[in-house]
Amino acid sequence: MSAAFELMKKTLGEKHACYVLITCTDSSENGEMNVQMDFEGDENLAAFLVDSASQIFDSRRESK
Repeated sequence: MSAAFELMKKTLGEKHACYVLITCTDSSENGEMNVQMDFEGDENLAAFLVDSASQIFDSRRESK
């Protein structure tokens, strides 16, 4: 388990079935950035969380 997940568990408690953490670096001079994702829990549940979050962002963008 990564240090980030250990910190999240300590902060949030133990009642969460799954975590997804998506991070990125600052963009380089040519606009590229390194995106990484870590998760803990069931892979299908993690995919569901990411899909659900994407739908939330899409609906917020559409309402603006």
